[in-house]
Amino acid sequence: MGSTTGPRGHIRRLATGAIALLAAASLVTACGSGDGGSDGKEDGAAAGANGVDDGATLTMWTRAATRPQSEALVKAYNASHENKIELTVIPTDDYQAKVGAAAGARDLPDLFASDVVFVPNYTSSGLFADITERVDALPFAEDLAQSHIKAGTYEDKKYVVPHTLDLSVLFYNKELYRRAQLDPEKPPATLVEWDRQARAVDALGGGVNGTFFGGNCGGCGVFTWWPSIWAAGEEVLNEEGTAATLSSDTAKKVYDTYRGWVEDDIVAPGARDETGTTWTGVFPKGKVGVMPMPSTTLGLMPKDLDLGVAPIPGPDGGKSTFVGGDAIGISATSKSADQAWNFLAWSLGDKAQVDVVAANKDVVARTDLASNKHSKADPRLVTINELVAEGRTPYALKFGQTFNDPNGPWLTLMRDAVFGKASSVDKDNDAVSASLAD
Repeated sequence: MGSTTGPRGHIRRLATGAIALLAAASLVTACGSGDGGSDGKEDGAAAGANGVDDGATLTMWTRAATRPQSEALVKAYNASHENKIELTVIPTDDYQAKVGAAAGARDLPDLFASDVVFVPNYTSSGLFADITERVDALPFAEDLAQSHIKAGTYEDKKYVVPHTLDLSVLFYNKELYRRAQLDPEKPPATLVEWDRQARAVDALGGGVNGTFFGGNCGGCGVFTWWPSIWAAGEEVLNEEGTAATLSSDTAKKVYDTYRGWVEDDIVAPGARDETGTTWTGVFPKGKVGVMPMPSTTLGLMPKDLDLGVAPIPGPDGGKSTFVGGDAIGISATSKSADQAWNFLAWSLGDKAQVDVVAANKDVVARTDLASNKHSKADPRLVTINELVAEGRTPYALKFGQTFNDPNGPWLTLMRDAVFGKASSVDKDNDAVSASLAD
């Protein structure tokens, strides 16, 4: 997840002061959702569908966690359009406060991205312009990553589109599988198989371990544990994001599996104290059999590491993923909404998605482009791209304080379930629900 929901920042916290600013801003969305600059020439059939490309200068903000993807898209857009985008990359830890302060001063950029789990805070505070008609007019609207579209829908209006995607998937070491007499072309299709295969690899000894996870990292837990619950056809939150169902029988099966790995020393050293800052650095060393990882780390793996990629399974089968990353929208105060939409529509088009996003081995934002000329060269990329349709992005206004804050109730539940008193999970789930509803 490129942040709370991505590989570089699973421990990012929601800045409560910034959210207070967001609420205080009370922006009027109408001031930014009009036809600013619509007198310019259009790049396509109509401004509503493709926006305007008339040489306007647009401002855009993104977090440092998604800098490479944002810079690649902006560079390609600027090279092929009359409009020009001035991109500002803000340190991830400062981003929430920066947006909040700009909202209060009515000085937001024309375009700004957000960690997708925090998008509901922005939509409910009126920081984005309504782009419902523009999104629906896209010929590939139904093929967009619906988890991001849903996260950015507020009171039946759409405010954002996918910008960068980061999925949770299983990585497994094929060489260790061969040594453990496991079929390297048959990754686990159930949590039971995952357990068996991890134990088989662990039995090799010699510094080899079966699996690994971030045991002191709430963001890592939601990103990699929740898909096993979703894969079983169950939910982790109610639709409004105000109550948790994280003490279900299925959830407890997931926790018990992780607890068994801890008790039987199947996990690589350091899991108990791993806060998320180094958890993705363990697998690349070639000493771990199988573990859940952010999809964006695939391109960072050592060239000589023979690894496979598979969906995260449920206890008895199924598959799912946490669709993290960033969504992006037009600020409610932008006076260049049509020009800003021109960038967004282009960024989702075939050329940008294939020749920029897919070419960089990133996840495409459209399910109809899951198999393309770049991903076909690496079946692992096709697996990841196709998983977008199976994934979820949870919706909760109190997501940060509940699930990412190291003092939040979710981390308490995680640690009780795996390292402490498993009998406390029911009570811990109540505390999670109380935090969500607070």
